[in-house]
Amino acid sequence: MIQAPKGTHDIYGEEMRLWRRVEDEIRTLADVYGYGEIRTPLFESTDLYLRGVGDTTDIVQKEMYTFEDKGGRSMSLRPELTAGVARAYIERGMFNQPQPTKLFYIGPCFRYEKPQAGRYRQHYQFGVEIFGASSPAAEAEVISLGHTLLTRLGIEGVRLHINSIGCADCRVSFNEKLRTFLKTRLENLCSLCASRCEKNPLRVLDCKSPHCQAQIKEAPVTTEALCGECDTHFTTLRDLLTRFGIPYIIDGKIVRGLDYYTRTVFEFIRNDACNDASAQQAEITQQATTAQQAAPAQTVIGGGRYDGLIFQLGGAPTGAVGFGMGMERLVSLLRQDVTSAQFVPKLFIGHADEAGFTAANGITADLRQAGIYAVNDLADRSVKAQMKYAGKINARYTTILGATELTQNTCTVKDMETGQQQTIPLDGLRNFLK
Repeated sequence: MIQAPKGTHDIYGEEMRLWRRVEDEIRTLADVYGYGEIRTPLFESTDLYLRGVGDTTDIVQKEMYTFEDKGGRSMSLRPELTAGVARAYIERGMFNQPQPTKLFYIGPCFRYEKPQAGRYRQHYQFGVEIFGASSPAAEAEVISLGHTLLTRLGIEGVRLHINSIGCADCRVSFNEKLRTFLKTRLENLCSLCASRCEKNPLRVLDCKSPHCQAQIKEAPVTTEALCGECDTHFTTLRDLLTRFGIPYIIDGKIVRGLDYYTRTVFEFIRNDACNDASAQQAEITQQATTAQQAAPAQTVIGGGRYDGLIFQLGGAPTGAVGFGMGMERLVSLLRQDVTSAQFVPKLFIGHADEAGFTAANGITADLRQAGIYAVNDLADRSVKAQMKYAGKINARYTTILGATELTQNTCTVKDMETGQQQTIPLDGLRNFLK
């Protein structure tokens, strides 16, 4: 039997209804916040990711699906969407419109990595991007949108972790300080981290290896090397988050895994050990070391500012900020935290004879046109089997039509929860079910 490729999955049934709930909430919030939807190609020039995401990142070095097309061009399935959206912003001249440009997307990404719970080789991301805004208010807005989405979905145990990695000038002094620290532990780092120490030492802080994390526990943090402007930017962001009532933890180990980030970086992290009001308040003042001691956690949303990305891709210098979140992980949390209402038929219409079969089909179609979820038998079952099927699909009401019912223009409707029955006119079914 042919099976789905490793690291992929099929979405259907109750899980699909959870996806639809999340997507509906996303689109409602996008309208409220003023974000327009964008859909970009599933594959792009490999050079887009080399220049945008960064050739020292795990994504580019280890995870991209890259191939040569029939024209000899190197193409890659998109491993993330921000670079493609930025390319579209430049190519389609969106910078000529009133700024800022605010966009959102929901779509599949592809990364060749070890499949695990909530992480697939083909996975779906929801994300938002703001182009043409350099104010910390832009970070506060996208963080607020993410926070509001999680709140409206009822996802609990999620805390906001923020950091500033500064601008290019801040990075020069910080990288030197970090390199000096890493050289004392070079022999104890994994081979990839050791190779990054000179070219891009900030990436070492993003290593997921527990062994490397233990080695860099006492590493300097980026907030110690911020210039005056970056420090003011970060302070203003924190003031705005406080004004919005969004608790946060300053976490110096968050640098994000992509090279295009500047200044603000943030993650919403799920931690089941911190799920009460007192813990929320205490966390506001915790620093990075405390954050690292937390119980096993998982990132739900990750993002930040990337003011250099548009310029790297050939556009003019442009302030930009955004975030991405894995839909699979979000749906998984929703399944754990929320008991969704089962999507069941309002009425099952069975039939006792040929005339009843014809009528059942017509009435079912009429009820659906009125927005009522109705079902009739399509498998030529006996009356007894039809009623058994109605029970299996948890239909709220059932009725059986035959020549007698059609002659009298009535039907007997049974409430499957109470067992009570009542006779009503056929043309009164719509009003009864509403």
